[in-house]
Amino acid sequence: MGPVRQQAVLAALVLRSDVTVSQEQLLDRVWGQDPPSTGVRNMPGYVFRLRRCLQANGVDAKSVIVSDRSGYRFVGSGALLDTVRLNELAAEAGGARQSGDLAAAVGAYTRALALFDGEPLAGLPGPFAEGERRRLAERRVALLQDKLDAQVRLGRYDEVVDELPEWIEAYPHAEGLAALLVRARYGGGQQADALRVFPRLRDRLVEDLGVEPGAEMQSVHQAVLRGDDASLGLADRSQAAGAPPAPVPADRPRDELPVGIGELIGRERELALLAAPIAADAVTTAAVDGVAGAGKTALAVNAARTLRADCPDGCLFVDLHGHSGRRAPAVERVLRRLLRAVGVDDSGTPDDLDELAASWRAATASLRLVLVLDDAWSAEQVRPLLPAGAGSSVLVTSRRRLAGLDAERRVSLEPLHIEAAAALLNRIAGASRAGGEPGAVRALARLCGRLPLALCIAGARLQTRPAWTFEDLVARLADDEGRLGGLTAGDRSVEAAFRASYDQLPDADQRAFRVLGLSPTPELDRLTMAAMLDCPPRDADRSLERLVDASLVQQPAADRYRLHDLVAVFARRLAAEEPAEAGAMVTARVFRLYIAAGRIASEWGAASFPTGPEPGDAPFRGWEDASAWLDKAGDFADVVGHAAAIGQVGHACWIAEAVVDFLVRRGRIHESRAAVEIALSRVGDAADPRMAPSLYFCLGFAYGMQGRYDQARTWFSAALEGGRSAGDRRVEARARGGLVISGAASGRHGGVLDDLAAVIELAEELGDDWLVERATSGRGYILLLQGRPEEALDCFTRSRALGEAIGSPSMVGRALCSVGSILLQLGRPAEAAPALRQAVDLADQVADVTLRVGSLTRLAAAMQELGEPHTAIALFHQALAVISDQTAVRLELELRDRLGTCYLAMGRRADAQEQFEALRSLGAMTAADDDRIQRIPLTGKCVAAE
Repeated sequence: MGPVRQQAVLAALVLRSDVTVSQEQLLDRVWGQDPPSTGVRNMPGYVFRLRRCLQANGVDAKSVIVSDRSGYRFVGSGALLDTVRLNELAAEAGGARQSGDLAAAVGAYTRALALFDGEPLAGLPGPFAEGERRRLAERRVALLQDKLDAQVRLGRYDEVVDELPEWIEAYPHAEGLAALLVRARYGGGQQADALRVFPRLRDRLVEDLGVEPGAEMQSVHQAVLRGDDASLGLADRSQAAGAPPAPVPADRPRDELPVGIGELIGRERELALLAAPIAADAVTTAAVDGVAGAGKTALAVNAARTLRADCPDGCLFVDLHGHSGRRAPAVERVLRRLLRAVGVDDSGTPDDLDELAASWRAATASLRLVLVLDDAWSAEQVRPLLPAGAGSSVLVTSRRRLAGLDAERRVSLEPLHIEAAAALLNRIAGASRAGGEPGAVRALARLCGRLPLALCIAGARLQTRPAWTFEDLVARLADDEGRLGGLTAGDRSVEAAFRASYDQLPDADQRAFRVLGLSPTPELDRLTMAAMLDCPPRDADRSLERLVDASLVQQPAADRYRLHDLVAVFARRLAAEEPAEAGAMVTARVFRLYIAAGRIASEWGAASFPTGPEPGDAPFRGWEDASAWLDKAGDFADVVGHAAAIGQVGHACWIAEAVVDFLVRRGRIHESRAAVEIALSRVGDAADPRMAPSLYFCLGFAYGMQGRYDQARTWFSAALEGGRSAGDRRVEARARGGLVISGAASGRHGGVLDDLAAVIELAEELGDDWLVERATSGRGYILLLQGRPEEALDCFTRSRALGEAIGSPSMVGRALCSVGSILLQLGRPAEAAPALRQAVDLADQVADVTLRVGSLTRLAAAMQELGEPHTAIALFHQALAVISDQTAVRLELELRDRLGTCYLAMGRRADAQEQFEALRSLGAMTAADDDRIQRIPLTGKCVAAE
């Protein structure tokens, strides 16, 4: 593998497999405090040469060492690693030992130790290699001690006595090894030799280190002097060497719950559900699922600690390794281990799943157990392991939602609440340290996605970096580039946990997960997914549901899906590794879905959008479907910004143009302006020459609908000039109409009727029904101001007929509101009320906020004049509930004026005073505007009652 530095780079990647390591981290791990003057610039060269060496040995190097924007990642699934095999064998040995099968444990320990061939990472430079050498050496001695202890307990004393001297020579101060030698010599009948070990060790410790032997060594020496076999953990002398140990006595229930799992924070509700009293006449099964790192095992273990008080026959724990990356144990092997744990000799039971499961049920029929099955892969894996004893409790954890498992209790773990997440960081890093940075603590909790694993890793990093502040770590994790790499501590890694879940997905679901990293919004539905995958919505729905079952996707509501914050970072990283062309095709398809929905939902008409993608086979049956989808489709300023940021400027402009009308009618005017302004900032990069003048008009329209007529005229003027230059007669006509109507709304009435007639003639020529309706309604408003109400009514009647002809509820609603308002002004409230009530219903149907406020206000005024003040008050308050800071001020002024007057007529002076005070405040805010702006309706939408 080349020079030692190059080997050290490989070691730094391999021993953190499936975790992206940045170039800076590699530099620090290989060179430490003495980096080369070239810094990270040489790192790609090292990686290139490593890949070349691997390629020369028949390895697909680029699939093993993967590059991304954050650094390099060694793909663990692409290689057989001794460290992974070591972990598997150590776990196998520990499980066998825990179940009482010491002979099997010795075999697994022996195979694990055989993986060591001399000093680990011998000769490799750098602090990382040095730390790993020390860690692996300590691991080797620990495994050796566990193996020798099992041999002593089996009575295989001669083997231990023969093996230990060379190890004691290598580790002369290791008291654990010396204690094992004492036990083995004494067990083999060499009491005098056993007693010589202690003074020799004491001489070495005092001479070399100036310390006395510790408590363990002294206790073993004293036990030999007393002849205390039990304290020395020796095999029964009546048994032949190598005979199996006696079964666990029935009066000593096993407790296998793992240690080191502390008290939970922020899971009180879930713990109460799992630890609630269980049925005495049945086995109670509880299933806990959640994303990797959510704290499933900790929750199950804490619940088991509570439940064991009611289960006197034992508390068993089995790690099924469903997602750990290790080889999952066969169900038959797990059943044998469980049988031995309850004292049953399984040697006569054939290695048949049905036979073993039947033996397990028979053995547990009279027992009350707590059984924790951790990290299960499937319901099929779990079912044979369920005990039969009434009053027993089974707790199953999995990253998957085990829908096929019959469970009385289910918990799906979500991220912690922000307060609980901050409390967990405080507990790990120290409350005194965190107390001075409460804001940074909460920021770090949010960057960790409030996920317990990430929080524990972040807390551990702060523990081991006393010079760091919380703010320092926040800065390191602030962007996608450093987030996942920074959430790694030793063998714990958020990215590795996510990758283990991802690697076990079928290929189709892996692709579905990767494209989620390209979504322009945090939340999406099956239609968005179908667009990204280029598949039918039904197939997209199935993919999303499978990802929900795998706990890689959250489902906050029916047909709504989102990624956990950190999972989203992981998905974006995977998406970034795909070819750029493929990613561009995915995002283009989803942007086309937004464009289609906006254009279908807009009342401007399909002819208003002559360029850009056609709706084609868009999955919307009409404007109702499209509007319902847009209501849940996220923040459109973010969508437009995302499209512009990734270079799809044309799509950004088309989306902004398409959704303006929808957003304005929904009362989301700030959002509509923000989306258009973002698109305009990049419109020079768009290939469609129509976009600039059209977006100018969109911005003028949004300002005008908010009653900000000066700004509206500025943008309409720009649209007019741009439309003429581009030869776009439709934009030119609309800009002329906008200028005339906004001018009239500001009090410029001279020649308006002639101007509007010209606009109507041009709109009819162009087939622009929307502009015809707007100009006709504007003409009716001017006629009303000139004292010609009957002619005004005729204009609004034509607007209504046009709306009905083209099937536009919004147009019909606006016309009815205007008709009702004129009738109200003419003193005909009984005729006005039905028209206004219809307008309210249509406003509700299309969710038009401005139309709803205006129609409710005038309907309330009609009811007041008809002698129903209480009904009027209720209607006024319905309108008031819709008012926001985005509503045109003139509408709120009229509403509060009429409401205050109604209160005053009812003798409710205090309530009236409250409304008039609000009026005074609003008047002060709009003092710079012409007084008529406060009374005149916007672009003829609803005619004011003077």
